[in-house]
Amino acid sequence: MTPVFHRWPIAAALAVLMFELRAAEPPADGTTTESIRRGRALYIAHCSMCHQVTGAGVPGTYPPLANSDFLRAHPDDAIRAVVEGLDRLITVNGRDYRGQMPPAVLTDAQVADVLTFVLNHWNNGGGAVTSEQVAPVRAQSRFPTFEKLSAANAYRPLPPAPEGFVLTEAARLTEFATRLASDGRGGSVFVLGQGGSIGRLDTTAHRVVPLFSPQDYPAVAPGEFGTLGLTFGPDRRLWITMNQRVEGGPLISNLVSIYRTGPVTANGKPTPPELWFRTAYPHGIGPYNHGISDIRFGPDGLLYVSSGSRTDGGESGSDPRLGTMGEVDLTAAIWRLDPQSPAPSVEIIARGIRNAYSLGWDASGTLFTVSNGPDAHAGEEMDVVVPPTPGKAPRHHGFPYQLGDTPAGRRWYPHTPDAPAGMDFVMPVANLGPDGWAGVKPGTTFDPHSSPAGLTWLGDAFPEKYRNAFVVGRFGNLIPTGTGQDSGFDLLLVRPRPRPDGRWEATVNTFLAPVARPLDATVVAPGKLMVLEYTRTASFKEQIGWLPGRILELTVQSSPR
Repeated sequence: MTPVFHRWPIAAALAVLMFELRAAEPPADGTTTESIRRGRALYIAHCSMCHQVTGAGVPGTYPPLANSDFLRAHPDDAIRAVVEGLDRLITVNGRDYRGQMPPAVLTDAQVADVLTFVLNHWNNGGGAVTSEQVAPVRAQSRFPTFEKLSAANAYRPLPPAPEGFVLTEAARLTEFATRLASDGRGGSVFVLGQGGSIGRLDTTAHRVVPLFSPQDYPAVAPGEFGTLGLTFGPDRRLWITMNQRVEGGPLISNLVSIYRTGPVTANGKPTPPELWFRTAYPHGIGPYNHGISDIRFGPDGLLYVSSGSRTDGGESGSDPRLGTMGEVDLTAAIWRLDPQSPAPSVEIIARGIRNAYSLGWDASGTLFTVSNGPDAHAGEEMDVVVPPTPGKAPRHHGFPYQLGDTPAGRRWYPHTPDAPAGMDFVMPVANLGPDGWAGVKPGTTFDPHSSPAGLTWLGDAFPEKYRNAFVVGRFGNLIPTGTGQDSGFDLLLVRPRPRPDGRWEATVNTFLAPVARPLDATVVAPGKLMVLEYTRTASFKEQIGWLPGRILELTVQSSPR
Protein backbone atom coordinates (compact mmCIF):
# COMPACT_ATOMS: atom_id res chain seq x y z
CA MET A 1 0.00 0.00 0.00
CA THR A 2 1.69 3.10 -1.26
CA PRO A 3 1.09 6.71 -0.17
CA VAL A 4 0.06 9.02 -3.00
CA PHE A 5 1.92 12.34 -3.28
CA HIS A 6 0.04 14.00 -6.14
CA ARG A 7 -3.45 15.19 -7.08
CA TRP A 8 -5.79 12.75 -8.78
CA PRO A 9 -6.22 13.55 -12.48
CA ILE A 10 -9.57 13.23 -14.27
CA ALA A 11 -8.72 9.75 -15.59
CA ALA A 12 -8.11 8.52 -12.04
CA ALA A 13 -11.38 10.06 -10.87
CA LEU A 14 -13.20 8.14 -13.62
CA ALA A 15 -11.42 4.97 -12.55
CA VAL A 16 -12.65 5.53 -8.99
CA LEU A 17 -16.18 5.99 -10.32
CA MET A 18 -15.90 2.69 -12.22
CA PHE A 19 -14.65 1.12 -9.02
CA GLU A 20 -17.68 2.39 -7.12
CA LEU A 21 -19.95 0.78 -9.70
CA ARG A 22 -18.09 -2.56 -9.61
CA ALA A 23 -17.80 -2.86 -5.84
CA ALA A 24 -21.36 -3.67 -4.87
CA GLU A 25 -21.94 -3.18 -1.15
CA PRO A 26 -22.32 -6.57 0.56
CA PRO A 27 -24.89 -7.15 3.26
CA ALA A 28 -23.53 -6.07 6.63
CA ASP A 29 -24.62 -4.74 9.97
CA GLY A 30 -24.50 -1.01 10.60
CA THR A 31 -21.07 -1.03 12.26
CA THR A 32 -19.46 -3.06 9.49
CA THR A 33 -21.16 -0.95 6.82
CA GLU A 34 -19.62 2.23 8.27
CA SER A 35 -16.22 0.55 8.49
CA ILE A 36 -16.48 -0.51 4.84
CA ARG A 37 -17.43 3.02 3.81
CA ARG A 38 -14.44 4.52 5.62
CA GLY A 39 -12.16 1.75 4.36
CA ARG A 40 -13.09 2.41 0.72
CA ALA A 41 -11.80 5.99 0.92
CA LEU A 42 -8.62 4.84 2.65
CA TYR A 43 -8.04 2.14 0.03
CA ILE A 44 -8.38 4.64 -2.81
CA ALA A 45 -5.91 7.02 -1.15
CA HIS A 46 -3.30 4.53 0.07
CA CYS A 47 -3.54 1.25 -1.83
CA SER A 48 -5.12 1.56 -5.27
CA MET A 49 -2.05 2.92 -7.06
CA CYS A 50 -0.34 -0.47 -6.71
CA HIS A 51 -3.15 -2.94 -6.09
CA GLN A 52 -5.47 -1.20 -8.60
CA VAL A 53 -9.01 0.06 -8.07
CA THR A 54 -10.34 -3.42 -8.82
CA GLY A 55 -7.99 -5.17 -6.36
CA ALA A 56 -6.48 -7.10 -9.27
CA GLY A 57 -2.91 -5.95 -8.59
CA VAL A 58 -0.27 -6.09 -11.32
CA PRO A 59 0.73 -9.65 -12.30
CA GLY A 60 4.25 -10.42 -11.17
CA THR A 61 4.70 -7.05 -9.45
CA TYR A 62 1.87 -6.19 -7.01
CA PRO A 63 -0.13 -9.13 -5.63
CA PRO A 64 -3.91 -9.23 -6.10
CA LEU A 65 -6.21 -8.46 -3.19
CA ALA A 66 -9.20 -9.81 -5.14
CA ASN A 67 -10.09 -13.42 -4.31
CA SER A 68 -6.82 -13.61 -2.34
CA ASP A 69 -5.97 -16.92 -0.69
CA PHE A 70 -3.18 -15.13 1.21
CA LEU A 71 -5.63 -12.79 2.96
CA ARG A 72 -7.90 -15.65 3.95
CA ALA A 73 -5.10 -17.92 5.16
CA HIS A 74 -2.90 -15.30 6.88
CA PRO A 75 -5.06 -12.60 8.50
CA ASP A 76 -2.38 -11.50 10.98
CA ASP A 77 0.22 -11.35 8.19
CA ALA A 78 -2.14 -9.11 6.24
CA ILE A 79 -2.40 -6.76 9.21
CA ARG A 80 1.36 -6.84 9.69
CA ALA A 81 1.96 -6.00 6.02
CA VAL A 82 -0.10 -2.83 6.41
CA VAL A 83 1.44 -1.63 9.69
CA GLU A 84 5.04 -2.73 9.02
CA GLY A 85 5.39 -3.17 5.27
CA LEU A 86 6.37 -6.33 3.45
CA ASP A 87 9.79 -7.21 2.04
CA ARG A 88 9.78 -11.01 1.85
CA LEU A 89 8.72 -13.62 -0.65
CA ILE A 90 4.99 -14.43 -0.53
CA THR A 91 2.78 -16.63 -2.66
CA VAL A 92 -0.68 -15.36 -3.64
CA ASN A 93 -3.08 -17.47 -5.69
CA GLY A 94 -0.22 -19.75 -6.72
CA ARG A 95 2.15 -17.01 -7.88
CA ASP A 96 5.31 -15.78 -6.12
CA TYR A 97 5.80 -12.08 -5.38
CA ARG A 98 9.14 -10.64 -4.28
CA GLY A 99 8.32 -6.94 -4.36
CA GLN A 100 8.56 -4.50 -1.48
CA MET A 101 5.65 -2.70 0.13
CA PRO A 102 6.07 0.20 2.55
CA PRO A 103 3.76 0.43 5.56
CA ALA A 104 0.67 2.59 5.36
CA VAL A 105 0.67 5.45 7.88
CA LEU A 106 -2.73 4.61 9.35
CA THR A 107 -4.07 4.34 12.90
CA ASP A 108 -5.25 1.00 14.27
CA ALA A 109 -8.84 1.97 13.50
CA GLN A 110 -7.97 2.97 9.94
CA VAL A 111 -6.05 -0.28 9.34
CA ALA A 112 -9.11 -2.18 10.56
CA ASP A 113 -11.36 -0.19 8.21
CA VAL A 114 -9.28 -0.69 5.09
CA LEU A 115 -8.88 -4.43 5.68
CA THR A 116 -12.58 -4.78 6.44
CA PHE A 117 -13.30 -3.09 3.11
CA VAL A 118 -10.98 -5.51 1.27
CA LEU A 119 -12.44 -8.59 3.01
CA ASN A 120 -15.94 -7.56 1.98
CA HIS A 121 -15.18 -7.14 -1.73
CA TRP A 122 -13.83 -9.16 -4.63
CA ASN A 123 -14.92 -12.57 -3.33
CA ASN A 124 -12.80 -12.44 -0.18
CA GLY A 125 -15.43 -14.02 2.06
CA GLY A 126 -16.51 -11.06 4.19
CA GLY A 127 -15.88 -10.46 7.87
CA ALA A 128 -14.53 -7.58 9.88
CA VAL A 129 -11.19 -6.52 11.35
CA THR A 130 -11.18 -4.52 14.57
CA SER A 131 -8.73 -2.14 16.23
CA GLU A 132 -8.34 -4.72 18.97
CA GLN A 133 -6.99 -7.20 16.41
CA VAL A 134 -4.59 -4.66 14.90
CA ALA A 135 -3.05 -3.39 18.14
CA PRO A 136 -1.17 -6.57 19.24
CA VAL A 137 0.15 -7.18 15.72
CA ARG A 138 1.46 -3.63 15.52
CA ALA A 139 3.06 -3.94 18.96
CA GLN A 140 5.21 -6.81 17.66
CA SER A 141 6.18 -5.03 14.42
CA ARG A 142 9.14 -2.85 13.46
CA PHE A 143 6.97 0.18 14.29
CA PRO A 144 5.32 -0.84 17.59
CA THR A 145 3.24 2.33 17.84
CA PHE A 146 1.55 4.63 15.37
CA GLU A 147 3.74 7.44 16.70
CA LYS A 148 6.89 5.46 15.83
CA LEU A 149 5.61 4.87 12.31
CA SER A 150 4.68 8.53 11.89
CA ALA A 151 8.15 9.60 13.00
CA ALA A 152 9.81 7.16 10.58
CA ASN A 153 7.54 8.37 7.78
CA ALA A 154 8.70 11.98 8.01
CA TYR A 155 11.22 13.30 5.49
CA ARG A 156 13.91 15.61 6.79
CA PRO A 157 14.09 19.18 5.50
CA LEU A 158 16.71 19.49 2.78
CA PRO A 159 20.14 20.40 4.17
CA PRO A 160 21.85 23.59 2.99
CA ALA A 161 23.26 23.13 -0.51
CA PRO A 162 27.02 23.43 -1.04
CA GLU A 163 28.08 26.81 -2.32
CA GLY A 164 27.45 27.05 -6.04
CA PHE A 165 24.79 24.29 -6.12
CA VAL A 166 21.00 24.12 -6.05
CA LEU A 167 19.60 21.19 -4.06
CA THR A 168 16.17 19.76 -4.87
CA GLU A 169 14.19 16.61 -4.23
CA ALA A 170 13.99 14.59 -7.45
CA ALA A 171 11.66 11.81 -6.25
CA ARG A 172 10.36 9.99 -3.20
CA LEU A 173 10.74 6.22 -3.24
CA THR A 174 8.13 3.59 -2.48
CA GLU A 175 10.69 0.82 -1.95
CA PHE A 176 14.25 0.57 -0.68
CA ALA A 177 16.74 1.22 -3.47
CA THR A 178 20.45 0.42 -3.66
CA ARG A 179 21.87 2.09 -6.81
CA LEU A 180 21.50 4.82 -9.38
CA ALA A 181 22.87 4.50 -12.92
CA SER A 182 22.99 6.69 -16.01
CA ASP A 183 25.19 7.47 -18.98
CA GLY A 184 26.48 10.57 -17.17
CA ARG A 185 25.55 12.75 -20.15
CA GLY A 186 21.96 13.63 -19.36
CA GLY A 187 20.23 10.41 -20.45
CA SER A 188 17.75 8.38 -18.44
CA VAL A 189 18.47 7.76 -14.76
CA PHE A 190 17.77 4.20 -13.58
CA VAL A 191 17.05 3.07 -10.02
CA LEU A 192 17.73 -0.43 -8.65
CA GLY A 193 15.59 -1.81 -5.84
CA GLN A 194 17.21 -4.08 -3.30
CA GLY A 195 14.81 -6.87 -4.30
CA GLY A 196 15.54 -6.73 -8.04
CA SER A 197 13.15 -4.10 -9.36
CA ILE A 198 14.46 -1.58 -11.89
CA GLY A 199 12.78 1.75 -12.58
CA ARG A 200 13.43 4.90 -14.57
CA LEU A 201 13.35 8.30 -12.90
CA ASP A 202 10.64 10.59 -14.28
CA THR A 203 12.00 14.02 -13.38
CA THR A 204 8.79 15.77 -14.46
CA ALA A 205 6.42 13.71 -12.31
CA HIS A 206 9.06 13.28 -9.56
CA ARG A 207 8.56 9.52 -9.38
CA VAL A 208 10.22 6.28 -10.43
CA VAL A 209 8.43 4.53 -13.28
CA PRO A 210 8.69 0.71 -12.97
CA LEU A 211 10.47 -1.09 -15.82
CA PHE A 212 11.23 -4.57 -14.48
CA SER A 213 10.04 -6.53 -11.47
CA PRO A 214 11.85 -9.31 -9.56
CA GLN A 215 9.89 -11.83 -11.63
CA ASP A 216 11.60 -10.62 -14.82
CA TYR A 217 14.93 -12.30 -14.01
CA PRO A 218 15.28 -15.70 -15.72
CA ALA A 219 17.01 -18.72 -14.18
CA VAL A 220 16.61 -17.55 -10.59
CA ALA A 221 16.75 -20.34 -8.01
CA PRO A 222 13.82 -20.65 -5.56
CA GLY A 223 14.01 -18.31 -2.57
CA GLU A 224 14.93 -14.75 -1.74
CA PHE A 225 17.58 -12.77 -3.60
CA GLY A 226 19.09 -9.32 -3.32
CA THR A 227 20.49 -6.88 -5.88
CA LEU A 228 23.26 -4.47 -4.87
CA GLY A 229 24.93 -3.35 -8.11
CA LEU A 230 23.77 -1.51 -11.22
CA THR A 231 25.72 0.23 -13.96
CA PHE A 232 25.00 1.68 -17.40
CA GLY A 233 27.62 0.29 -19.75
CA PRO A 234 29.22 1.75 -22.86
CA ASP A 235 27.16 -0.89 -24.70
CA ARG A 236 24.05 0.95 -23.40
CA ARG A 237 23.03 -2.09 -21.37
CA LEU A 238 22.16 -2.14 -17.69
CA TRP A 239 24.32 -4.61 -15.74
CA ILE A 240 23.04 -5.93 -12.40
CA THR A 241 24.65 -7.97 -9.59
CA MET A 242 22.60 -10.46 -7.60
CA ASN A 243 23.18 -12.62 -4.50
CA GLN A 244 21.00 -15.51 -3.43
CA ARG A 245 21.17 -17.93 -0.52
CA VAL A 246 20.70 -21.48 -1.83
CA GLU A 247 20.20 -24.50 0.41
CA GLY A 248 20.07 -28.17 -0.48
CA GLY A 249 23.73 -29.10 -0.92
CA PRO A 250 26.29 -30.18 1.66
CA LEU A 251 26.94 -26.46 2.23
CA ILE A 252 24.54 -23.54 2.01
CA SER A 253 25.88 -21.47 -0.85
CA ASN A 254 25.85 -17.87 -2.00
CA LEU A 255 24.81 -18.00 -5.63
CA VAL A 256 26.18 -14.87 -7.32
CA SER A 257 24.95 -13.78 -10.72
CA ILE A 258 25.47 -10.93 -13.13
CA TYR A 259 22.52 -10.03 -15.33
CA ARG A 260 22.38 -7.59 -18.22
CA THR A 261 19.54 -6.08 -20.16
CA GLY A 262 19.36 -5.37 -23.85
CA PRO A 263 20.53 -1.93 -25.02
CA VAL A 264 18.50 1.01 -23.74
CA THR A 265 16.38 2.38 -26.57
CA ALA A 266 15.53 5.98 -27.36
CA ASN A 267 12.47 5.79 -25.11
CA GLY A 268 14.67 4.80 -22.16
CA LYS A 269 13.53 1.17 -21.89
CA PRO A 270 15.77 -1.86 -22.47
CA THR A 271 14.68 -5.45 -22.95
CA PRO A 272 14.41 -7.54 -19.74
CA PRO A 273 17.49 -8.84 -17.90
CA GLU A 274 19.23 -11.99 -19.08
CA LEU A 275 21.73 -14.12 -17.16
CA TRP A 276 25.33 -13.44 -18.23
CA PHE A 277 27.55 -14.92 -15.48
CA ARG A 278 27.08 -17.14 -12.46
CA THR A 279 29.22 -18.79 -9.79
CA ALA A 280 28.87 -19.77 -6.14
CA TYR A 281 30.80 -20.18 -2.90
CA PRO A 282 29.87 -21.09 0.72
CA HIS A 283 27.38 -18.63 2.15
CA GLY A 284 28.60 -16.11 4.69
CA ILE A 285 28.86 -16.72 8.41
CA GLY A 286 25.96 -15.21 10.31
CA PRO A 287 25.07 -11.78 8.91
CA TYR A 288 28.36 -11.29 7.05
CA ASN A 289 27.47 -12.54 3.59
CA HIS A 290 28.35 -9.30 1.82
CA GLY A 291 28.27 -10.91 -1.62
CA ILE A 292 29.00 -9.07 -4.84
CA SER A 293 27.89 -5.46 -4.92
CA ASP A 294 29.26 -2.70 -7.13
CA ILE A 295 29.77 -3.31 -10.84
CA ARG A 296 31.50 -0.76 -13.09
CA PHE A 297 33.16 -0.48 -16.47
CA GLY A 298 36.77 0.67 -16.23
CA PRO A 299 38.57 2.99 -18.65
CA ASP A 300 39.95 -0.18 -20.27
CA GLY A 301 36.44 -1.31 -21.21
CA LEU A 302 36.57 -4.28 -18.81
CA LEU A 303 34.04 -5.00 -16.11
CA TYR A 304 35.01 -4.59 -12.44
CA VAL A 305 33.05 -6.15 -9.57
CA SER A 306 33.42 -5.86 -5.80
CA SER A 307 33.10 -9.14 -3.92
CA GLY A 308 32.71 -8.62 -0.17
CA SER A 309 33.76 -10.85 2.70
CA ARG A 310 31.82 -13.81 4.07
CA THR A 311 33.12 -13.16 7.61
CA ASP A 312 33.34 -10.19 9.94
CA GLY A 313 37.04 -10.54 10.62
CA GLY A 314 38.30 -13.88 9.35
CA GLU A 315 36.51 -16.07 11.90
CA SER A 316 35.93 -19.73 11.03
CA GLY A 317 32.35 -19.90 12.27
CA SER A 318 30.66 -22.77 14.07
CA ASP A 319 27.91 -23.92 11.68
CA PRO A 320 29.30 -26.68 9.43
CA ARG A 321 26.57 -26.06 6.84
CA LEU A 322 27.97 -22.56 6.31
CA GLY A 323 31.54 -23.71 5.98
CA THR A 324 34.20 -23.10 8.61
CA MET A 325 37.01 -21.98 6.31
CA GLY A 326 36.96 -18.21 6.80
CA GLU A 327 37.37 -16.35 3.51
CA VAL A 328 37.54 -18.20 0.19
CA ASP A 329 39.24 -17.38 -3.09
CA LEU A 330 36.38 -15.29 -4.51
CA THR A 331 35.61 -13.19 -1.41
CA ALA A 332 37.07 -9.96 0.04
CA ALA A 333 38.40 -9.20 -3.41
CA ILE A 334 37.97 -7.11 -6.55
CA TRP A 335 37.13 -9.00 -9.73
CA ARG A 336 37.72 -8.16 -13.37
CA LEU A 337 35.81 -9.77 -16.26
CA ASP A 338 35.68 -9.38 -20.02
CA PRO A 339 32.19 -8.13 -20.98
CA GLN A 340 32.67 -9.40 -24.55
CA SER A 341 33.28 -12.98 -23.47
CA PRO A 342 30.50 -15.54 -24.07
CA ALA A 343 31.95 -17.58 -21.18
CA PRO A 344 33.47 -15.03 -18.78
CA SER A 345 35.90 -16.00 -16.04
CA VAL A 346 36.91 -14.10 -12.92
CA GLU A 347 40.33 -12.49 -12.67
CA ILE A 348 41.19 -11.39 -9.12
CA ILE A 349 42.97 -8.02 -9.26
CA ALA A 350 43.07 -7.19 -5.53
CA ARG A 351 42.69 -9.12 -2.29
CA GLY A 352 42.14 -8.21 1.35
CA ILE A 353 39.45 -5.54 0.79
CA ARG A 354 36.66 -6.44 3.19
CA ASN A 355 33.55 -4.97 1.59
CA ALA A 356 34.03 -2.31 -1.06
CA TYR A 357 30.53 -1.05 -1.68
CA SER A 358 31.70 1.38 -4.38
CA LEU A 359 34.35 1.58 -7.07
CA GLY A 360 35.48 4.70 -8.97
CA TRP A 361 38.26 6.03 -11.18
CA ASP A 362 39.96 9.42 -11.01
CA ALA A 363 40.86 11.47 -14.07
CA SER A 364 44.15 9.57 -14.54
CA GLY A 365 42.41 6.18 -14.61
CA THR A 366 43.46 5.09 -11.11
CA LEU A 367 40.93 2.80 -9.41
CA PHE A 368 39.73 3.64 -5.90
CA THR A 369 37.38 1.75 -3.60
CA VAL A 370 35.63 2.69 -0.36
CA SER A 371 35.08 -0.17 2.03
CA ASN A 372 33.15 -1.00 5.18
CA GLY A 373 35.11 -2.26 8.18
CA PRO A 374 34.29 -4.92 10.80
CA ASP A 375 32.24 -4.71 13.98
CA ALA A 376 35.47 -3.90 15.81
CA HIS A 377 36.12 -0.15 15.98
CA ALA A 378 38.64 -0.04 13.15
CA GLY A 379 38.50 2.73 10.59
CA GLU A 380 36.71 2.40 7.27
CA GLU A 381 38.99 2.43 4.24
CA MET A 382 39.56 4.10 0.92
CA ASP A 383 41.93 1.93 -1.07
CA VAL A 384 43.89 2.46 -4.26
CA VAL A 385 43.80 -0.63 -6.47
CA VAL A 386 46.57 -1.27 -8.97
CA PRO A 387 45.74 -4.34 -11.09
CA PRO A 388 48.61 -6.83 -11.27
CA THR A 389 50.83 -7.17 -14.29
CA PRO A 390 50.41 -10.44 -16.22
CA GLY A 391 51.88 -13.36 -14.34
CA LYS A 392 52.02 -11.51 -11.01
CA ALA A 393 49.83 -12.15 -7.97
CA PRO A 394 47.33 -9.42 -7.04
CA ARG A 395 48.34 -7.07 -4.24
CA HIS A 396 46.89 -7.68 -0.77
CA HIS A 397 45.19 -4.86 1.19
CA GLY A 398 45.30 -6.49 4.62
CA PHE A 399 41.90 -7.97 5.55
CA PRO A 400 41.53 -9.95 7.77
CA TYR A 401 45.16 -9.85 8.98
CA GLN A 402 45.56 -6.10 9.29
CA LEU A 403 42.93 -3.39 9.40
CA GLY A 404 43.77 0.16 8.37
CA ASP A 405 47.23 1.32 9.32
CA THR A 406 47.25 -0.19 12.79
CA PRO A 407 50.62 -1.53 13.94
CA ALA A 408 51.65 -4.86 12.51
CA GLY A 409 50.63 -7.71 14.78
CA ARG A 410 47.74 -5.90 16.49
CA ARG A 411 44.81 -8.28 16.86
CA TRP A 412 41.39 -6.69 16.65
CA TYR A 413 39.88 -10.04 17.64
CA PRO A 414 41.25 -13.11 19.46
CA HIS A 415 40.54 -15.07 16.28
CA THR A 416 42.42 -12.70 13.97
CA PRO A 417 44.59 -15.04 11.91
CA ASP A 418 48.33 -14.62 11.58
CA ALA A 419 49.40 -13.02 8.31
CA PRO A 420 51.37 -15.24 5.92
CA ALA A 421 55.09 -14.74 6.34
CA GLY A 422 56.60 -12.00 4.19
CA MET A 423 53.28 -10.54 3.06
CA ASP A 424 53.52 -6.82 2.25
CA PHE A 425 50.16 -5.12 2.65
CA VAL A 426 48.98 -2.09 0.67
CA MET A 427 48.02 0.65 3.11
CA PRO A 428 44.75 2.58 2.69
CA VAL A 429 44.55 6.27 1.81
CA ALA A 430 45.54 8.42 4.80
CA ASN A 431 43.00 11.09 5.79
CA LEU A 432 44.67 14.45 6.42
CA GLY A 433 41.35 16.02 7.43
CA PRO A 434 39.85 18.27 8.40
CA ASP A 435 36.76 16.02 8.23
CA GLY A 436 35.78 12.37 8.03
CA TRP A 437 38.17 11.15 10.73
CA ALA A 438 37.72 12.17 14.35
CA GLY A 439 40.91 10.52 15.61
CA VAL A 440 44.53 11.59 15.42
CA LYS A 441 45.32 12.69 11.86
CA PRO A 442 46.32 11.37 9.47
CA GLY A 443 44.04 8.37 9.96
CA THR A 444 42.93 5.53 7.75
CA THR A 445 40.57 6.58 6.29
CA PHE A 446 37.09 7.31 7.70
CA ASP A 447 35.49 7.12 11.15
CA PRO A 448 34.71 3.60 12.38
CA HIS A 449 31.24 2.41 11.33
CA SER A 450 30.61 5.43 9.08
CA SER A 451 29.96 3.04 6.14
CA PRO A 452 31.38 4.80 3.06
CA ALA A 453 29.24 3.93 0.07
CA GLY A 454 28.49 6.07 -3.00
CA LEU A 455 31.71 7.09 -4.78
CA THR A 456 31.74 9.39 -7.80
CA TRP A 457 34.35 11.60 -9.47
CA LEU A 458 33.66 15.30 -10.09
CA GLY A 459 35.30 16.52 -13.27
CA ASP A 460 35.63 19.79 -15.13
CA ALA A 461 31.87 20.43 -15.34
CA PHE A 462 31.84 21.27 -11.62
CA PRO A 463 33.05 24.44 -9.87
CA GLU A 464 36.81 24.65 -9.42
CA LYS A 465 36.67 24.21 -5.64
CA TYR A 466 34.99 20.82 -6.08
CA ARG A 467 36.43 19.38 -9.28
CA ASN A 468 39.11 16.69 -9.47
CA ALA A 469 37.84 15.10 -6.29
CA PHE A 470 35.60 12.23 -5.24
CA VAL A 471 32.25 12.65 -3.57
CA VAL A 472 31.85 9.87 -0.99
CA GLY A 473 28.50 9.19 0.62
CA ARG A 474 28.63 7.79 4.13
CA PHE A 475 25.60 5.63 4.91
CA GLY A 476 26.03 6.03 8.67
CA ASN A 477 26.68 3.64 11.54
CA LEU A 478 24.62 0.49 12.02
CA ILE A 479 26.07 -0.30 15.44
CA PRO A 480 27.27 2.02 18.23
CA THR A 481 30.55 3.72 17.37
CA GLY A 482 32.12 3.29 20.77
CA THR A 483 32.20 7.08 21.19
CA GLY A 484 28.46 7.60 21.66
CA GLN A 485 28.41 9.80 18.55
CA ASP A 486 26.83 9.17 15.18
CA SER A 487 29.18 8.65 12.28
CA GLY A 488 28.47 9.20 8.61
CA PHE A 489 25.09 10.51 7.39
CA ASP A 490 26.89 12.90 5.06
CA LEU A 491 28.67 13.42 1.77
CA LEU A 492 32.40 14.08 1.85
CA LEU A 493 34.65 15.67 -0.76
CA VAL A 494 37.83 13.57 -0.92
CA ARG A 495 40.85 14.81 -2.88
CA PRO A 496 43.52 12.07 -3.02
CA ARG A 497 47.14 12.47 -4.05
CA PRO A 498 50.17 10.14 -4.12
CA ARG A 499 53.02 10.54 -1.63
CA PRO A 500 56.71 10.13 -2.39
CA ASP A 501 56.81 6.91 -0.33
CA GLY A 502 54.24 5.25 -2.61
CA ARG A 503 51.28 5.63 -0.27
CA TRP A 504 48.30 7.89 -0.90
CA GLU A 505 46.79 10.63 1.25
CA ALA A 506 43.75 12.87 0.89
CA THR A 507 42.23 16.06 2.16
CA VAL A 508 38.64 15.47 3.24
CA ASN A 509 35.93 18.11 3.61
CA THR A 510 32.23 17.83 4.39
CA PHE A 511 30.28 18.43 1.19
CA LEU A 512 26.64 17.95 2.29
CA ALA A 513 25.15 17.17 5.71
CA PRO A 514 23.06 15.82 7.26
CA VAL A 515 21.91 13.28 4.68
CA ALA A 516 19.59 10.34 5.38
CA ARG A 517 21.77 7.27 4.86
CA PRO A 518 23.20 8.15 1.42
CA LEU A 519 23.86 4.81 -0.25
CA ASP A 520 24.83 5.94 -3.73
CA ALA A 521 25.82 9.08 -5.61
CA THR A 522 26.44 9.48 -9.30
CA VAL A 523 27.01 12.19 -11.89
CA VAL A 524 24.02 11.97 -14.24
CA ALA A 525 24.88 14.94 -16.48
CA PRO A 526 27.60 17.60 -16.68
CA GLY A 527 27.25 19.68 -13.53
CA LYS A 528 24.50 17.48 -12.06
CA LEU A 529 24.87 14.97 -9.22
CA MET A 530 22.15 12.70 -7.84
CA VAL A 531 22.22 11.17 -4.38
CA LEU A 532 20.23 8.15 -3.25
CA GLU A 533 18.95 8.36 0.32
CA TYR A 534 18.23 4.78 1.37
CA THR A 535 15.89 5.74 4.19
CA ARG A 536 14.60 8.88 5.92
CA THR A 537 16.53 9.05 9.19
CA ALA A 538 19.83 10.89 9.51
CA SER A 539 20.72 9.68 12.98
CA PHE A 540 21.52 6.29 14.46
CA LYS A 541 20.33 7.47 17.85
CA GLU A 542 16.79 8.24 16.65
CA GLN A 543 15.97 4.50 16.44
CA ILE A 544 12.61 5.24 14.82
CA GLY A 545 12.63 2.56 12.15
CA TRP A 546 13.28 2.69 8.42
CA LEU A 547 11.07 3.59 5.49
CA PRO A 548 12.17 4.04 1.84
CA GLY A 549 14.06 7.26 1.16
CA ARG A 550 14.31 9.62 -1.81
CA ILE A 551 16.57 10.85 -4.58
CA LEU A 552 18.22 14.26 -4.21
CA GLU A 553 19.53 16.34 -7.09
CA LEU A 554 22.48 18.73 -6.83
CA THR A 555 22.85 21.02 -9.85
CA VAL A 556 25.58 23.57 -10.45
CA GLN A 557 24.02 27.00 -10.10
CA SER A 558 24.01 29.02 -13.30
CA SER A 559 26.22 32.10 -13.21
CA PRO A 560 24.25 35.38 -13.26
CA ARG A 561 24.42 37.18 -16.58
